[in-house]
Amino acid sequence: MLIAAAVCPHPPLLVPEVTGADGPGAGELRRLRAACRDAVAVLLGAAADLLVVVGGAEDTAEYPPDAGGSLRDFAVPFTLGAAPVLPLSLTIGKWLLAGADQPSPTATWQGIASGAATADCLNLGEKLAALAPRVALLAMGDGPGRRARGVPGATDPGADRYDDQVTAALTTADPSALAALDPRRDEELVVAGRAAWQVLAGAASRGAFAADLRYAAAPFEVSYYVATWVRAH
Repeated sequence: MLIAAAVCPHPPLLVPEVTGADGPGAGELRRLRAACRDAVAVLLGAAADLLVVVGGAEDTAEYPPDAGGSLRDFAVPFTLGAAPVLPLSLTIGKWLLAGADQPSPTATWQGIASGAATADCLNLGEKLAALAPRVALLAMGDGPGRRARGVPGATDPGADRYDDQVTAALTTADPSALAALDPRRDEELVVAGRAAWQVLAGAASRGAFAADLRYAAAPFEVSYYVATWVRAH
């Protein structure tokens, strides 16, 4: 049963080695990193039997607990663990957990194909939630990145509407609203998180949750959301 969930983005710039201490947007990055740390702390404080980390990948697959990751595809000399095979989403998830003050419970690392159909995401979420009596889930995913492909600072009504849909779902802990996200918008809006959020929707389909939207902004022309859901007692 899912007892708690957190949503975090997975840009490489979350890792300080990527940007340095005083790079562009340092203040906003501190806010984003702090929101992610707080969300992970809530997740680890839920006393779960199992922690599931899910994020977009080339294919749907479970990775071994000792799998590592790297940012070499982004020309950054950063490696985490001995066998860097994790996709970016799970690499950043592992980095967030490694920096937490609290120990993590047993963890499962689950990639979900970025183009996976909604039904497949929901089914996977239901299966993951049933793996243990108390399951915590960390869903890694970025929102629309199309703004970064166009004119910086230019308005993008399509991306704004998508942001509104996701933030409303995260603010109200509404799995059905996440399930309603259209996979056909992924490529159009350059969305990297839809599949992982719909896995969360499947995992949270039974029960009520108290939600806290901790961050929602597009500081570098890409939308990032940080939220926590905790099962209501």
